[in-house]
Amino acid sequence: MKVVITGATGNVGTALLRRLAGEPDIEVHGISRRPPGDAPPYRGVTWTPIDIGKPGAEEPLAVAFENADAVVHLAWLIQPARDERLTYRVNVAGSGRVFGAAADAGVPHLVHMSSIGAYSPGSKDRRVDESWPTRGVTSSFYSRHKAAVEHLLTQFESRLLISRPRPGLILQSDAGSEIHDYFLGNLVPKALFRHRIPVLPLPRDLVLQFVHADDVADALVRILRRRPHGGVNLVAEPVVTPRALAGALGGRHVAVPGALLRAAASLSWRLRLQPTPPGWVDLALKSPLLDATRARTELGWEPRYDAEQALQALVRGIGRGDHVPGSPAL
Repeated sequence: MKVVITGATGNVGTALLRRLAGEPDIEVHGISRRPPGDAPPYRGVTWTPIDIGKPGAEEPLAVAFENADAVVHLAWLIQPARDERLTYRVNVAGSGRVFGAAADAGVPHLVHMSSIGAYSPGSKDRRVDESWPTRGVTSSFYSRHKAAVEHLLTQFESRLLISRPRPGLILQSDAGSEIHDYFLGNLVPKALFRHRIPVLPLPRDLVLQFVHADDVADALVRILRRRPHGGVNLVAEPVVTPRALAGALGGRHVAVPGALLRAAASLSWRLRLQPTPPGWVDLALKSPLLDATRARTELGWEPRYDAEQALQALVRGIGRGDHVPGSPAL
């Protein structure tokens, strides 16, 4: 089986490469803007440098997709959040180029990494399955883009079998530096994560669902083998409360109104003190809680790490400054 992975040097991509190293019948072809080094997990992978955000990327993509049994589309930009024209060019227009090239090359199976962020707002008092609407949270550019790509995919349903994994927040220690820099920047030094953070002010209803990158990679391999059509929610238990978040940082939770947290995020964003626009706060507060029954029953998927273990791995990774060796800048 030949599998082509776009965005293969990112958080999920590197976890998937590690997982596929144990699948001897799968030939892996990686797509990234620049080829990575030869360190693990990149060793043994065929690489093609393609910037999917540039017009004309369809032609080299189609060449890379020749004779592929599946394409796993992971390429996505979170930063620079201040340049939505660029992020849209890669996330939405670039995804369209990938889908079109895969269809034109006759690839039988497309796996698009969607997200909890694609879903419309929902209550935190019940779980939703894959039939929940995917209209996104409009104040979040990330959510708007994820929802837009979900709807773009419908144009290709007659030409491709499409699987749409929709994970919660994907964490691993190796992504510690990347995730810190994407969301906290210089406002919260990494060194703080090596010590106790005494107080974490968050709204009571800011509850989150996490999943470890290695468990997402395992789910992706199962999806490649079993080829389910449509959405597949991927989250680990338990739902993580603000109290659990504070505990992972060695401190205690202090409840604050959601409006106050959003105002603080907005002010610090406008002052360029940190890189996270306030739409991320809206997304965290409004995203529904996901039911992952389909992944467990149809794929036989069971996470090795619970959500709190995934969170603890990330905290350790940030404190140590962990990153994937040899990865090119995204």
